[in-house]
Amino acid sequence: MTLSRKSVEIIGVPSDLGANIRGASMGPAAVRVAGLLDRLRSLGIEAHDLGDIDVPLRERLSEKDHKEKFLSVIASISSKLCDIVEGSVEKGKLPLTIGGDHSLTVGSFSGVSRYFHKKKKKLGLLWFDAHADINTPETSPSGNIHGMPVAIIAGEGHPVLTKIGFPGRKLNPEHTALIGIRAVDETEKKLCRDIGMRVYTLRDIDERGWAVIMREIVEELVDQVDGVHVSFDLDGVDPDYAPGVSTPVMGGLSLREAHLALEMIADTGKLVSMDFMELNPSRDRENQSAHLMVELICSLLGKTII
Repeated sequence: MTLSRKSVEIIGVPSDLGANIRGASMGPAAVRVAGLLDRLRSLGIEAHDLGDIDVPLRERLSEKDHKEKFLSVIASISSKLCDIVEGSVEKGKLPLTIGGDHSLTVGSFSGVSRYFHKKKKKLGLLWFDAHADINTPETSPSGNIHGMPVAIIAGEGHPVLTKIGFPGRKLNPEHTALIGIRAVDETEKKLCRDIGMRVYTLRDIDERGWAVIMREIVEELVDQVDGVHVSFDLDGVDPDYAPGVSTPVMGGLSLREAHLALEMIADTGKLVSMDFMELNPSRDRENQSAHLMVELICSLLGKTII
């Protein structure tokens, strides 16, 4: 068993303000009920739960907040998360952010990116998701911010969000991969090509094989950077295994494909920060998806079969 030597700090962000479907705000609680902390400690991982960032109730927010798709509120939450994640990395800890909808990665990735920017080190991003999440306010069919985080950390979109951490682009396209993508809006396709990130769709996986693709990602991306942030949207997994998500898309990663990917990343020793997002307990079956998320986190932290 290869376990992370770093102490893990768990940060809950119970927000579904970035989405029009409610329920992801209950994700952090469901993961805790599924035994995340005890599971990590049983593996010999030093883990500490820092609790939840305060998130206001949607029903108590103003009409203006509702009209702007909670932009200012999401920016405030993301800024707090950015500071917490950066502080965790500065202390030599490994921050684990539990969401919540995927707009929150604006905060978690900006925090670790700011730390690496100050140290003049290279940071990679591995984005597991059914969706590209690279819409902008101009291209988004819904205007929901959970469909925009990749664009935002690439420096495109709402200025109040692109300046979190530090102004402008937080990611290096050469060191970024979108993995398991299978639902991309027509308006997103051009921005995917223009930004120049690696994109591995389900067709790539079917044609080339999952182990081949993951070895390529490790050798050509992870091995070339000083650290890597993993952002895992649970809807990247096929809904047969993870029904508890807000936007399920059939044909996702299998149970073993998801675990293999995270195990191979763990083997590199390059993991510096991670977030697991979009668990929606209101759509789950007997907390099945929450338990899966716990096991996926364990794989990313080095748990092996033997």
